[in-house]
Amino acid sequence: MTARAGDGAGRPGSVRTAFVPGPRLAGWVERFSTAHHGFRLSDEDDGIRLLAADGTTALLQPPWPVDGRPGRGADSVERLASIASQPRRLGLLLVRRGGYGIAVASEGAVFASKAGTRYVQSRTAAGGQSQQRFARRRSNQADELVQAVALQARQVFSGHPFEYVVPGGDRTLVDLVLEEPALKEYGRLPRLAHLDVPDPRAAVLKKAAVEACAVRIQVTDPPE
Repeated sequence: MTARAGDGAGRPGSVRTAFVPGPRLAGWVERFSTAHHGFRLSDEDDGIRLLAADGTTALLQPPWPVDGRPGRGADSVERLASIASQPRRLGLLLVRRGGYGIAVASEGAVFASKAGTRYVQSRTAAGGQSQQRFARRRSNQADELVQAVALQARQVFSGHPFEYVVPGGDRTLVDLVLEEPALKEYGRLPRLAHLDVPDPRAAVLKKAAVEACAVRIQVTDPPE
């Protein structure tokens, strides 16, 4: 049923995402409890949910699967922090129309990386033959970007084995890059949660490496 003004239904609460390294998770949870007057904890299939007394919720998700290496601790939060603190090596592949960022990282630190700029034109509303020429040019630019990034990724990833691929940026472009023959062996690796990033410059790549190794927390405010 559609909510109408005056029928008592409020607007949905705002949602925001934070990334917290494992060693800092206990402090974050303590501050959340203080700010929202306590909470109860619910273990769910997709993570740990904190249900605060004021209606705020926080979903805490590990950066990677347990994979037979469960965390240690007296409760769910401690075990989650332990899992996120485990050293896992990741291959980051961030691609957008304006550029790319590639890195091998562990515990938030980058071991090998490469960032570059490429340009793929945006869509246009023009029609006719000019639109067709534009579409072909845009397609060619995208193909060149995909091939170039795949070759750069192979160079960065070579000699630095890792367990998971961390995709980010334009989902379609990332999928196309991982389908390139040059990255065949990496395309078969399990993928972690997608990162929403701007054009991948060096600073963006460094930040993404930290976030990929952290607990992902989605906080939802109560309805207004």
